[in-house]
Amino acid sequence: MKNLFVTKSVFKKALPALMLLFGSVSVMGQDDPTIMKINGKPVSRSEFEYSYNKNNAEGVIDKKDVKEYVDLFVNYKLKVEAAKEAHLDTMSSFKKEFTSYRDQQIRPAFITDADVEAKAQQIYNETKTRIDSLGGLVKPAHILLLLGQRATPEQQAAAKTRIDSIYQVLKNGGDFAEMAKKFSDDKGSAANGGALPWLSKGQTLPAFEKAVFSLKKGEMSEPVLSEAGYHIILLEDKGGFFPYDSVHADILKFIEQRGLREEIIDTKLNELAKSRGENVTPAQLLDEKTAELVAQDKDLKYLVQEYYDGLLLYEISNRTVWEKAAKDQQGMAQYFKKNKKKYKWDEPRFKGIAYHVKDVADVNAVKNAVKSLPFSEWAEKLRKTFNNDSILRIRVEKGIFKKGDNALVDKEVFKKDTTYKSLKDYPIDAVYGKVLKAPKEYEDVRGLVLADYQEQLEKDWIADLRKRYPVEVDESVLKTVNKH
Repeated sequence: MKNLFVTKSVFKKALPALMLLFGSVSVMGQDDPTIMKINGKPVSRSEFEYSYNKNNAEGVIDKKDVKEYVDLFVNYKLKVEAAKEAHLDTMSSFKKEFTSYRDQQIRPAFITDADVEAKAQQIYNETKTRIDSLGGLVKPAHILLLLGQRATPEQQAAAKTRIDSIYQVLKNGGDFAEMAKKFSDDKGSAANGGALPWLSKGQTLPAFEKAVFSLKKGEMSEPVLSEAGYHIILLEDKGGFFPYDSVHADILKFIEQRGLREEIIDTKLNELAKSRGENVTPAQLLDEKTAELVAQDKDLKYLVQEYYDGLLLYEISNRTVWEKAAKDQQGMAQYFKKNKKKYKWDEPRFKGIAYHVKDVADVNAVKNAVKSLPFSEWAEKLRKTFNNDSILRIRVEKGIFKKGDNALVDKEVFKKDTTYKSLKDYPIDAVYGKVLKAPKEYEDVRGLVLADYQEQLEKDWIADLRKRYPVEVDESVLKTVNKH
């Protein structure tokens, strides 16, 4: 049961709709009989079928037959029952998270393509009005000679002489695009003959803008000095804002990128709530829409139930097994002591530190600092003693090392014929600790012990739930489960 309905990320990705008001989701009737009762509460065959087929679909590695799956499903339901008995479904944090995911999935039902199109048209009209009122759009090309902000008078004069020379060549019939490719310091536009994108007012440097908007189509400016340097500007085209069809796709992309769909939904919800009366809120409309969508689709109904139960299952499992085990140091220690033979190593390990110092006196100072302390406190003690106030006197690698994990440990502890490179600025290398033939305490194999201890807590918990809550399975209905 450890991997069924328990991973929170799975719940979050799985559900397309959520609802706040749940009773039993079983569908009572002749064509959908009760397949089991959990603590007296009926579970319909269709709900069990939904869960079974979802968790045994193509691509699932550990497939179960129906009888095997019954135990997993019952354990799942028992845990949810325990969560409800503990009133976890009344917690504000549960309700908030549940509502949040509900909103993410249900809100899109309030928006139509027509709503998005209307927003796109509004954005277009506002943009067109603003740009056309400021003089429309211009399509320039330019040749730029850069001048740094700290250019000397001599450098400025040299640039002016050079830009005047280029201007004279252009006036005498020189090809603008070729001259831009050859001389312009704006390499991006130079590769395209100096061509720049369509511009509106407010998008470019003030001096450049003033000059380009004063030109007629096809006209070339005299050299213009801006904050960037000297420009010669050719106005290739000018006009009003683009036609709607030519920018439609870009506006739709803008709506998606800026999250404007959510603004549209907010507006519609507020308008609908207002039209329904003073006491109706957007949240109530979301509740109603959820119930409507769930009522239309039985699979969706069970999917919603799965998410609702899944949040409860995650919370109760975390409290009863996962987080509880991680915090229960005494429990892990006792479990390790009782099952010590399970954690043998195939070869000795070195439990200690490989460290590097600047001063030879610190070799023994490090050992003296930690020798009377528990291994778990070594790192903090060394940090406070030797690397305080941003002054790093030592560098340390702490852990339980097997052969091959650390070159210095391999050479000094396991006596392997190997080489290692000393750290820059920390030329003196040393090790301190002890060789263990097998783990001495649970911290030596904490990860393994934690996983096994959690598994034991899980088994004990399920056994207790089986005693607390009665379970009835109708074998005759079980035989009629539709597998697909």
